Amino acid sequence: MPRSPLPTDPSVRSFSHAGATLVAEETGGGRPVFLLLHGIGLGRKVFDGLAGILARQGRVIAVDLPGYGSAPEPERTLTMERTADLVAAFVRTSRLGPVVLIGHSMGTQVASELAARHPALVELLILVAPTVDKRARRLAPQLGRLVRDLAGENPLVLYRGGREYLRAGPNLRGKTRAMLSHRPELAYPRIAAPTLVLRGAEDRVCPPRWCRSVVASIPDARYSEVPGHRHETMIRDPREAARRIVAFVGRFDAERPGS
Repeated sequence: MPRSPLPTDPSVRSFSHAGATLVAEETGGGRPVFLLLHGIGLGRKVFDGLAGILARQGRVIAVDLPGYGSAPEPERTLTMERTADLVAAFVRTSRLGPVVLIGHSMGTQVASELAARHPALVELLILVAPTVDKRARRLAPQLGRLVRDLAGENPLVLYRGGREYLRAGPNLRGKTRAMLSHRPELAYPRIAAPTLVLRGAEDRVCPPRWCRSVVASIPDARYSEVPGHRHETMIRDPREAARRIVAFVGRFDAERPGS
């Protein structure tokens, strides 16, 4: 499917750095600033429901990472580390930080690297369905888990996910390779920001043992499960995940300058 041209909506802008471009869409206003990073094959539009809820609490910026959604393909597929540096440059140049950084699936890998490599830019970190489980860091096990997770899933999830996967273009294999070769467990111990790890209670892609090991690896982290949800928990019905995110952020409101 041909990639859509960059939008002309004033709430949507592109940002380029070191040969790669992301696209960011903004809603809400004030602080905190929520920065949303999507998973593999997806894009910022899968966050529409969550962004609408969080916009009542602050400023929300949802991102198309390079080669996803409306963002153009880079000349070479970016590693998770290079993607994190691109997002960090965007946050720094746009004077957004420190942000409440929310990553979903592959987006948690980018978010973890950003928090570890650029700690001054991240106020709080939320990892939703963190990948990749180091016990299954190969394509076949990951595909098998994803198929089981999607079996019987809500048609809205399948439609939105399928549409975005088609938009991700012919380089999805290279993007998957970059995701699977990344070692997020090396970044976790270097994360200073208070962190919430969220998992859909029925998520087949991210088993409880792996998610609890993520929590144990991060110096200041806590764990929460969303009942009745799978891997794509924030696409089908983001309300419960949003409630937990807002409650987590609320714990730190009194410490935020200007609160």
